Amino acid sequence: MTRIVIIGGGPGGYEAALVAAQLGARVTVVEQDGPGGACVLTDCVPSKTMIATSVRKQALLDASMLGVHYTGGPDGDVGGVIADMPLVNRRVKDLAQAQSADIAARLSAEGVEIVRAPGRLVDPRTVTAGDRTIEADVVIVATGATPRVLPGAEPDGERILNWRQLYDLEELPEHLIVVGSGVTGAEFAGAYRSLGSEVTLVSSRDRMMPNEDADAAEVLEEVYRRRGMNVMGRSRAESVKRTAGGVVVTLEDGRTAEGSHCLMTVGMVPNTGGIGLEEAGVALDRGGFIQVDKVSRTSASGVYAAGDCTGVLMLASVAAMQGRIAVWHALGEAVQPLRLATVSSTIFTDPEIAAVGIAQKAIEAGEIEANVVKLPLATNARAKMQGFNDGFVKLFCRPHTGIILGGVVVAPRASELILAVSVAVQQRLTVDQLAHTFAVYPSLSGSITEAARRLMQPMTPSGI
Repeated sequence: MTRIVIIGGGPGGYEAALVAAQLGARVTVVEQDGPGGACVLTDCVPSKTMIATSVRKQALLDASMLGVHYTGGPDGDVGGVIADMPLVNRRVKDLAQAQSADIAARLSAEGVEIVRAPGRLVDPRTVTAGDRTIEADVVIVATGATPRVLPGAEPDGERILNWRQLYDLEELPEHLIVVGSGVTGAEFAGAYRSLGSEVTLVSSRDRMMPNEDADAAEVLEEVYRRRGMNVMGRSRAESVKRTAGGVVVTLEDGRTAEGSHCLMTVGMVPNTGGIGLEEAGVALDRGGFIQVDKVSRTSASGVYAAGDCTGVLMLASVAAMQGRIAVWHALGEAVQPLRLATVSSTIFTDPEIAAVGIAQKAIEAGEIEANVVKLPLATNARAKMQGFNDGFVKLFCRPHTGIILGGVVVAPRASELILAVSVAVQQRLTVDQLAHTFAVYPSLSGSITEAARRLMQPMTPSGI
């Protein structure tokens, strides 16, 4: 029986463990924080739980557009809709623990051993876990990553925070300054604005989310500004200091921004130091990320890696797939190398932004030829009924064959709507095939099939 030891119990680790157990391997997961790792306990699950609360509150605030009014609330809060932050944070933490417990139960049911201890490689076939030494035929490293600390802006857990410290706050920040306008910064900035905080978003670039679809970022920034958020572009933070009653953020150009709290969202660093990787012959890149190939192999024979510690794409879905691929390859199963072109992603803002496949900037740069159509959400009948005015559906296809290359959806529950486009990209469907697929009327998904119809090529006389 093949012995597999996995260091790290996040999506890359526990999904690998489940596949390995189902294929008959003897599996041990070494995880010091708990099943699910940081993704479940401090990052993805808690943040999306809190964001779900903020979206529900925003829906109540926007309900007047549909003829629903709330009255009798305390002064200073629109319609009396308030966020009980102790209750919100307690629910966030409880849900994270419950999800971790569910993962533990699933692993246990499959016969996977869980060791609650820090793990370290002694060599490519030996792992220490606390005071235990475990021999392995295959090792998978899935140790994740940690919020990056900006020198001069070190979190103190009270006023200067990283996102793992937010859920210990006893009150809603009066004025939250978010440093960093990438995905994490955009998500938390929008959530806290909807929950009732005054929010200032400090972006070092021309616009929010510079690495995402420009049209999507423009829509979201317009929504944020309309909701009262102060978005400061071209404003790189130099330092963050506590004051008597809050914080002051000093920018490189000398300007300052003052608030009650500051949230630092300036990237991630891999958890690869001090766990024996280099001694075991596992190569790291200049950023400390583990170098892997398309089937998750590292430079050390028999050692694989998955998830954020590889820096490939910091998404839970990618981590999980890397872990599964590692197991399939290690156990000699049929396996397809990781295809980043088919990865779908979502930014859990309000509205959500989801994308898959090629990006429009690649088309504009001449890297790939594609036809593009963009349909505003405001023309969709279901969107009108629900009062959704912001967003769009965008679809890309090859000019002659009509093969769908990707798409972008900006809408409520875009994370669900993108699946249809993901299937089309994965299966190399054409716009004709998607256009001839029934969509419910009225539905937001109807805009996806409508976009496909707009991209259909007219029949030529010779093709009749």
